Amino acid sequence: MDGELYDVTIIGGGPTGLFASFYGGLRDLKVKIIDSLPQLGGQLMELYPDKYIYDIGGLPKILAKDLVANLEEQAAYSNPTICLEETAIALEKLPDYFALTTDKNMHYSKTILLTSGIGSFQPRKLNVPGAADYEGKNLHYKVRSLEEFRDSDVLVLGGGDSALDWSLMLEEVASSVTICHRKEQFTAHEMTIQQLQNSTVKIKTPYGIKEVIGDGEKVNEVVIVGKDKIEETISVDHVLVNYGNVASLGPLKEWGLEMEKNSVVVNGKMETSVEGIYAAGDVSTHDGKVKLIAVGFGEVPIAISHIKAFIDPKARVQPKHSTSIFEEVK
Repeated sequence: MDGELYDVTIIGGGPTGLFASFYGGLRDLKVKIIDSLPQLGGQLMELYPDKYIYDIGGLPKILAKDLVANLEEQAAYSNPTICLEETAIALEKLPDYFALTTDKNMHYSKTILLTSGIGSFQPRKLNVPGAADYEGKNLHYKVRSLEEFRDSDVLVLGGGDSALDWSLMLEEVASSVTICHRKEQFTAHEMTIQQLQNSTVKIKTPYGIKEVIGDGEKVNEVVIVGKDKIEETISVDHVLVNYGNVASLGPLKEWGLEMEKNSVVVNGKMETSVEGIYAAGDVSTHDGKVKLIAVGFGEVPIAISHIKAFIDPKARVQPKHSTSIFEEVK
């Protein structure tokens, strides 16, 4: 059991949490990170380490795993205590600090910063005859390596950013890529849709999935159905399902925080309805919120700076420029 008292405990070790660790170091805070996954990086490492990320300022594109590696190096600036494979369960607000109970330990912190994204998540399954038999074989809900799909005929299911991004990336290694979406229009970013339309990816919209056919070892064919009820059979080597995730914030919902659907409501200081608890990134919501990694990065300095002022009322909310801080360190 770690009985030390920390300035801020960050619950969630994804991109926002990692950047918060770094920024906590800039503001001279004692930082701890807690995450339920076996590695840092959140969804980026758990679901798509080989997928390109495009919405980070100054980086035209970067592989998710490379972004996480950079963030881990940056996060080390605060010398954080890192607790992986620990799930936050209960939180008690005491007069001067919080007592956080996980499934493994007790943790003590002056403030809490929630950066847990969408919480625990499971992929939405392809619920048609035959699909469950091939999960973990050649029917996939995540991509750990593009090389697995080299020189293959790949069917991608879904119509959002992940489905389109994977289709375009798989185009570079696969023999053929087909994307199938049940609606006429895709829901991805406009530029991505345009790139897809200009690619060699075969587009099947609007088509639903009727059946998955295989030999017991792998999927060989997928039967799709158009709006005219006419069926078509597609031969496949791999099927990649991108129907999003079923998410849950779990015990966090019982902590007395003001919630809006599956998000924690914050004000302009990134404060929640409970004094001393802050939230940033996809777990939080406020008027005008857009859920992107870049937005989470922008919310972190706001949250950490107000955490600093909460702990030390004499501290300035407006920090020095990071260039000045690093020059002082040198």
